[in-house]
Amino acid sequence: MSVQLIRPTTDLFTTWAEAVSEFGDRHIDGSGLTAPVAPDRATLDALIEKAAQIADTSVALPDGFVHNDLYWIVDEGEVIGFLSFRHELNEWLREVGGHIGYAVRESRRRRGYASAALALGLERAREIGLDRVLVTCDDDNIASARTIERAGGVLQDVRDQSDHGYALLRRYWIQL
Repeated sequence: MSVQLIRPTTDLFTTWAEAVSEFGDRHIDGSGLTAPVAPDRATLDALIEKAAQIADTSVALPDGFVHNDLYWIVDEGEVIGFLSFRHELNEWLREVGGHIGYAVRESRRRRGYASAALALGLERAREIGLDRVLVTCDDDNIASARTIERAGGVLQDVRDQSDHGYALLRRYWIQL
């Protein structure tokens, strides 16, 4: 396994489309997309443009948005999943989203991809000078909770986030 985080690119259109299709109607955490999504070229082109805009720290973003690096989790030319690294927290991210959101396609789960991607996301956090990051997961997502804990996550709390469209959410801090 040689996992990389790469920015969205047309070079991997086919495998990106397969990954998006595999998520179906579920929310695609970390992708910059909200399901359902048509995994077509127009959607990818819009995603590439959006990813460049929100990552550009020289440009002010609209209220409620933070600079964000959207990545694809890639292994040997295949898009395995998605990771979103937010440079800072706004009110919503402090409650629900955290600094890092990730998702691995179902057919590639339980193979270490989430752990590898999270480790790379933590490297990015160190690069920009963060001391700690917030990472969240659904309370019933035991695999994600274990991934976060193995990366050094310390559980802050479990909160009812039904006001934000989620049920119970685990909130972890990872010291860098």
